[in-house]
Amino acid sequence: MENTREIVLDGLLTFEKELCFSNNLIKDILDKYDYLDTRDKAFIKRLFEGCVERRTELDHVLGLFSSVPVRKQKPLIRNLLRMGIYQIMYMESVPDSAAINEAVKLTKKRGFSKLSGFVNANLRNVAKNKNDIEWPDKEKDSIKYLSVRYSVPEWLCEKWQSIYGNERTESILAALLRVHPVTLRFKRDLSESDMANLASEISKTGAILTKDERLPYIYRAENLNGVTSLPGYVEGLFTVQDISSCLAVEAAGIRPGDLVYDACAAPGGKSMLASEITGEGGSVISCDVSDAKVSRIEENKNRLKAVNVHSCVRDAGVTDASVQDSVDVLILDVPCSGLGILGKKRDIKYNASPESISELITLQWKIVNACAGYVKKGGRLLYSTCTINPDENEKQVLRICSELGFELMGKPVQLLPDEDECDGFFYAVLSRK
Repeated sequence: MENTREIVLDGLLTFEKELCFSNNLIKDILDKYDYLDTRDKAFIKRLFEGCVERRTELDHVLGLFSSVPVRKQKPLIRNLLRMGIYQIMYMESVPDSAAINEAVKLTKKRGFSKLSGFVNANLRNVAKNKNDIEWPDKEKDSIKYLSVRYSVPEWLCEKWQSIYGNERTESILAALLRVHPVTLRFKRDLSESDMANLASEISKTGAILTKDERLPYIYRAENLNGVTSLPGYVEGLFTVQDISSCLAVEAAGIRPGDLVYDACAAPGGKSMLASEITGEGGSVISCDVSDAKVSRIEENKNRLKAVNVHSCVRDAGVTDASVQDSVDVLILDVPCSGLGILGKKRDIKYNASPESISELITLQWKIVNACAGYVKKGGRLLYSTCTINPDENEKQVLRICSELGFELMGKPVQLLPDEDECDGFFYAVLSRK
């Protein structure tokens, strides 16, 4: 029988050593151990993602009790302690004694018997004092408090605090840590009764579906045991797509018969929705920079039967003269810092920095500058990101207007996870003069 905690431990060690994307890593782990029962896989996912997501907070707690600084601990011991603390503090279904004893057993099993007492003592201290943890003083040092309690770097707390103030920043950070329902986008051309029937069939699996009032084809789903086995998935009747992305595409004003160009398209969600709106008389050119990314577009295209989508490998930073002045709607969902999806891609906050964002802003402008000329006179450009950062959002839009001959159609939209119950997402629609 597989040891679920040991599977998580190995995953965390791989994540720390190889600096890989945590969402891809946990997917690979769950695929490898797909034969485990649903409960075991849920435990692995919860513990792995929790340890990644709350790493700063867990290290703060560990630092309060450990005689050895966290950074100087052996990687295996450090990650075993993080796992134990997370179970003690956040997994009510796991008895503290089980979290401690299993960590001690794994310490011995992996050849660190001499450190088993160290692991045991630290976790027992955490369990004994878990209701009296000493956190940074919220009034005296709000930045440190936010950074530790929500496991985000201090520079990001400072940035958002300067924009939204302390109270709203904490609200946003708290929302990013909450477990959000999966968003299912039903095919736009399904009738109301067909959508209701499909929702009913999905509900029979135990899923809890709630219709989102903002768009008639969006359902929020909880208590899912995977998506691919749901009724209608294989038939291409729905896909997983956040409502923020759908709202952006709807705002672009795509019409039946339009030519749409999606320059940074993978995995293709916006392209597929655009293809349904433009219809058989229209066409969507869906591109991305590599074969691997385009293969993901192809998978979605084939499953959703989007016959008017034409995918291809293209570098969005290099101008394609063949489509110059010919596109009705250009979709530029540019590479960004991803600060609006920290709850889905939990490692982003540890890898992002002001320096890396500055490089992204340069790349964003390179893409915009290369592709803007595709839009015909009077055509539209949809600029979007999944981040919460005016430097990547509003400032880029203003530059497009001032330097590339576009004008805003309505106000740009910044969706925030605490009030809008979706990803942190930005979009603006511009018209070419």
